[in-house]
Amino acid sequence: MYPIRVLHILNAMNRGGAESMVMNLYRAVDRSIIQFDFIVHSEKKGEFNDEIEQLGGKIYVCPKFKGHNIFQYKLWWETFFREHKEYRILHSHIRSCASLYIPVAKKHGLKTIIHSHSTSNGKGFKSLAKKILQYPLRYQADYLVACSKEAGEWLFGKAYLRRGKYMIIPNAVDVKKFSLNENVRNDYRKQLGVEGKIVFGNVGRFHESKNHMFLLDVFSEIHRRNGNTVLMLVGDGYLRSVIENRIHQLGLDNSVILTGTRSDVPNLMQAMDVFLLPSLWEGLPVTLVEAQAAGLPCLVSDTITKDADISDLIHRLPLGDVSKWADLALSPLVRHDVSKEIKASGFDIKDSAKFLTTFYQKIYEGNENGEVYHKVR
Repeated sequence: MYPIRVLHILNAMNRGGAESMVMNLYRAVDRSIIQFDFIVHSEKKGEFNDEIEQLGGKIYVCPKFKGHNIFQYKLWWETFFREHKEYRILHSHIRSCASLYIPVAKKHGLKTIIHSHSTSNGKGFKSLAKKILQYPLRYQADYLVACSKEAGEWLFGKAYLRRGKYMIIPNAVDVKKFSLNENVRNDYRKQLGVEGKIVFGNVGRFHESKNHMFLLDVFSEIHRRNGNTVLMLVGDGYLRSVIENRIHQLGLDNSVILTGTRSDVPNLMQAMDVFLLPSLWEGLPVTLVEAQAAGLPCLVSDTITKDADISDLIHRLPLGDVSKWADLALSPLVRHDVSKEIKASGFDIKDSAKFLTTFYQKIYEGNENGEVYHKVR
């Protein structure tokens, strides 16, 4: 029976929010009891692929759903489940096309989980198409999971959630990895050439939801007032060239560090002094939990769920007024340890891993009887 192999479904195993959350759990679970395997929708090697295989996980590549290939897409899933009868639990972290494969999984006897990590599909026709495709999920999946109340309401609907049949699993982190370490801080600040500077930081993919254009406008005003400042952007994505052009337009070429995608985020956060997150929408950003674990004062948009307000390090601001952001960013902000608050709020990865292990075991053994939903906060 053991380990119980759970199928996690994502687009690709790169360093996005949902992917990082899943990997945090994967590292922390007892893999003699629970083993994660993955189905991804990209043939391109993911940044986490090597680690997954080292941890004993398997990675399967599914064809990308493009609308016109709906028959081939569903046939792939039929074939997969017919050939892989070892799986009894499917945990999906993507939405839209999940409504196509969840019924197939259930037909083959799997228990299914849909996990909401966001509060928006963006704008335009694609957004509308995704909204239509993802609507049936609240009725199809056996278990509804969200990273925050807002993420749950957005995907499953307020009326449906009033029935209580969903739960929140916090985007937990390994608190110890992010604890302030002066030696690491000094070493990284030296490596990055920011000794003696005030370092503002952001971690996230270069995507419209992260609102990098506004972030750059805010930092431009900060830098205008105090030239001894640097902005560190950790991440990458399809908007990189747009961001680079904006940096050049603002005359910030020598004051913005683009690190690219990195595996040493805990150490890079040691080098920061203030964390900026002006996102247009989020589910519950893992990076914001990490920033608090690192003791960083965090300036965040008021669009972000209050479920992320674990400590007094969070300072909320409305989007649009660059001056107000700059005022607060340059005010006396004190970095301090809030690890006790993080653990007490349920964002310690050890607690989440234990809960998830029990959750999977109950599903596997057919003993859940509704009690798995006790995690709702």
